[in-house]
Amino acid sequence: MAHSYNDDLRLAHVLADNADNLSMERFLANDLQVDTKPDMTYVTESDQAVEAAIRRTLKSARGRDVVLGEEQGQDAVESVGGRRWIVDPIDGTANFVRGVPVWATLIALEEDGEIVAGCVSAPALGRRWWASKGTGAFTGKSLMSSRQIKVSQVSDLEAASLSYASLGGWDVIGKGQAFAALMRRCWRTRAYGDFWSYMLLAEGAVDIATEPELNLWDMAALDIIVREAGGTFTSLAGAPGPWGDNALASNGRLHDAAMAYVGHFPDQGPPDQSWTDEPEDDAPPAEPSNVHAFEFSREPADERP
Repeated sequence: MAHSYNDDLRLAHVLADNADNLSMERFLANDLQVDTKPDMTYVTESDQAVEAAIRRTLKSARGRDVVLGEEQGQDAVESVGGRRWIVDPIDGTANFVRGVPVWATLIALEEDGEIVAGCVSAPALGRRWWASKGTGAFTGKSLMSSRQIKVSQVSDLEAASLSYASLGGWDVIGKGQAFAALMRRCWRTRAYGDFWSYMLLAEGAVDIATEPELNLWDMAALDIIVREAGGTFTSLAGAPGPWGDNALASNGRLHDAAMAYVGHFPDQGPPDQSWTDEPEDDAPPAEPSNVHAFEFSREPADERP
């Protein structure tokens, strides 16, 4: 019988509820305290307060587990039982600072090297998503008021919707031209950014989401939700899960096609070459037409009252 993570998922919702209250209290505040970290990214009093609150609750409710958080790093003690909570108190801090409502608290549980539960809560959007191993992915207001979500069935790049965060990072890793080529190949591109790209992917509204520079806390909760919604989540080198320094997520059907453009293998052979052409298709070119049929359907999903 498969292990159930229902209790951990309920706890993640409690953590998210508390985080929502703390972060919304300071969102749009005129006196919000903002500092800059050594990597020149923002950190606010809310980032620190949310992570501190999550750590306090976990220490009481899961004292044998360790915590890795963006602001305070990892606990010095060893985990008893191979369990680790991975927390990004506010993903999208720059949005939070500027008053853009696209930000969220990301909470994930890792057990024996695998992400087994995750919760993403975006209170300014009034949205929440969650998943646990083997039970599917859901969105809604609570565990008892939710609907199951599934990735799309789009299978051609020409019909695909691609979401990303920014363009600059692709040049840093030498894939700027390749990413631009992928954008041209896709039907629609939008920079929804951060967690939002991957949650839209899990819902079937977006077909590909990718970023060239990420940390584990940016990805852990997203990984389990995308996978439980039927999608694929890997690094740009194709390694499954959130363990690389970047991410490519898709509905699964488009993963290889997208990887042909943005696959990045810095430790294997020479550096990436300049992009000079798009990957060739084996199929002959289609007859010219001004009429295109698009398949946006999602797999049937269960409804929960």
